[in-house]
Amino acid sequence: MATPGSSTSPTLKADDLTLVFGASGYIGSHLVPHLLARGVRVRACSRNLNVLEARGWTGAELVSADALKPDTLGPALEGVQVAYYLVHSMGAGKSFGRLDLEAAGHFARAAAAAGVQRIVYLGGLAPESARSEHIVSRRLTGDELRKGTVPVTELRAGIIVGPGSAAFEVMRDLVLHLPVMVTPKWVSRTSPPIALENLLHYLEQVPRIPEAAGQILDTGGPEYLTYAHMMRILAEEAGHRPPRIIPVPLLSPKLSSYWLRLVTAVPTPIAQALIEGLKEDYVADDALARRLVPQTLMDFRTAVRATFEAEKSHGIAARWTEGAFMFRDYRLDYAYYAKQASGSTVVDASTAQVWAVVRRIGGENRYFAYDMLWKIRETIDWLLGGPGRNYGRRHPTELRTGDMVDSWRVMAIEPERRLTLGFGMKAPGAGVLEIELSPQDSGTRITVTNHWHPAGVWGLLYWYLMAPAHAFIFKGLAEGIARRVQST
Repeated sequence: MATPGSSTSPTLKADDLTLVFGASGYIGSHLVPHLLARGVRVRACSRNLNVLEARGWTGAELVSADALKPDTLGPALEGVQVAYYLVHSMGAGKSFGRLDLEAAGHFARAAAAAGVQRIVYLGGLAPESARSEHIVSRRLTGDELRKGTVPVTELRAGIIVGPGSAAFEVMRDLVLHLPVMVTPKWVSRTSPPIALENLLHYLEQVPRIPEAAGQILDTGGPEYLTYAHMMRILAEEAGHRPPRIIPVPLLSPKLSSYWLRLVTAVPTPIAQALIEGLKEDYVADDALARRLVPQTLMDFRTAVRATFEAEKSHGIAARWTEGAFMFRDYRLDYAYYAKQASGSTVVDASTAQVWAVVRRIGGENRYFAYDMLWKIRETIDWLLGGPGRNYGRRHPTELRTGDMVDSWRVMAIEPERRLTLGFGMKAPGAGVLEIELSPQDSGTRITVTNHWHPAGVWGLLYWYLMAPAHAFIFKGLAEGIARRVQST
């Protein structure tokens, strides 16, 4: 439907510079390579430049900016004709609605000042009766963007079927690990899930269509399904027996959202916002979108199958990135989103000096701090039949991809910058330990991060049980490396 004050815009060309604002998020991280593969000039933008660099996008310009810091937006928008606005603040907790509006207002004004020709915003299907802050915020964000002078095309989608989609990942975590589910009556609500590939095609095409300027375009798949039906299909395509679903009328979405941290690795504020929005049936009035951008829409089963095939064909990653299949031990039932714990310190030494110590990790050198705790964990693993006491390494100072370091496997190496190790002990999930070196004015920052992709409830319980040790062990490892550097 057209919005008040809608207007047309000049026809845009494929070689116009396109900004993907929010490129590190779920849709942005898929849209950037999609556009690059079609010859579009892309500038990818995120608050954290390191996250973008980890993606390995050849041909994309990478910049950093924050919509809540207006002075950072001008350089990011300079020379841009099309700007995709794909950010939200759900991870911020209760204040995300206010932050969303503030960010959208800053972006609309900065885009107008930079001479942007079109803003493309991805919002959510929004029933008029909806009161969920998540849904209302998505709708109001679009309204805030339209207050500016740049024509806005807003696409609205419900459940997106693709790896990393929060709604899809919540369902995956539930059905692949819970044989019985006691759920609110929202499992009987219906929605038109859309395949990620179909949504990306809509996003790619609409900026080039003058008629789409100023429009709100609902998008959806070719069928309406209940959440219970979607979960059964997802389980079947993963080769699992579908869970027994027991709806309980007195259990509300809000109440059920409180125990999500025990059953899904999707960030809790995002999962809670999604669940609380499932009180409604969702309808996509997508006739205009289909007319403007004709394409064959995948049904839910086909989209799920395509998601799993895409994960299985995922290539080798040079470092840990969210959802990368190799860091999940190539397991469909290991959570896409990882839990994380980290610690860091700065040492007065060059990255080369620090790397000379890092590359000696394990074996006789052990882990530079709290070695007794490491030995206890290794012994427990050995008692359970794991490789915990397989001490040693191929060479005392050299590392190469695939080497075993005690019970860890070297998964990736970037000399003088990063070492990525895969956890080899028995545990309900997949773990990655990453040691990163970054130059500082005062020397080198050593950051040690543990990424944990849990296998359902047991994987999450394991993570929370280990949390007290995580509070100091990784910082201790970083500080131990620093002490070793200073003593050599």
